[in-house]
Amino acid sequence: MNLIVDAGNSFVKLAVFENEAILYDTIIETSGLIEGVKEVFGKYPKIGLAIVSSVVNLPKRDIDALTVLCDVHVLGHHSKTPFKNRYATPQTLGVDRIALATSAYYHYHNRNCLVIDAGTCITYDFVNAQGEYLGGAISPGLTMRYKALNDHTSKLPFLEVKTPNDLIGTTTESSIHSGIVNGIIGEIDGVIDQYKSRYKDLTVILTGGDALFLSKRLKNTIFANSKFLLEGLNYLLDYNKR
Repeated sequence: MNLIVDAGNSFVKLAVFENEAILYDTIIETSGLIEGVKEVFGKYPKIGLAIVSSVVNLPKRDIDALTVLCDVHVLGHHSKTPFKNRYATPQTLGVDRIALATSAYYHYHNRNCLVIDAGTCITYDFVNAQGEYLGGAISPGLTMRYKALNDHTSKLPFLEVKTPNDLIGTTTESSIHSGIVNGIIGEIDGVIDQYKSRYKDLTVILTGGDALFLSKRLKNTIFANSKFLLEGLNYLLDYNKR
């Protein structure tokens, strides 16, 4: 069994895999990582390997504590990947994007695949039909856009994400919802259209915390998979184990 530890900007996701099947997953606060891991080992004592993917700096004591329980691979630019990495600065490529590209490679081998991860940031990652990772794009996520309007103005309020009632906002609050939500939908659909114009037979995957909210509003056909990054990490652990 494999343990997946995915430390994002806000929370840590823990998952247990047996071969390619996910048996368990949960989301916990970063501060409760060790307690959460011990609880997982209590339920699944046969875990033998773990992979840690972190876009933040996890305390070394947390990594050390995990190594007491099983063999641990800390994902980084030194890790082996099944795809050919054509990124100009591979040492700066985020571990979350490495995992997403790996998942695209395994799920859609020999096909052009664009992965859109809608979380704190929105990342776009492209793996072509030749198994090459070419790169993509990074832009602010939904909540970050709401927060930016509040942080960088003196009077605009910080609002919770909400579906706009209409294209035309008739109040300051409805104008913010319309601008952010319609703007981000326009961005994602526009990016997909540009990729489609350049690459035929494009498969688009939408994942991340805001995937469900956004998927219902896109005009383009996409496949939503909330476990896509976790699956990529599991593939990477097995690949580096070999």
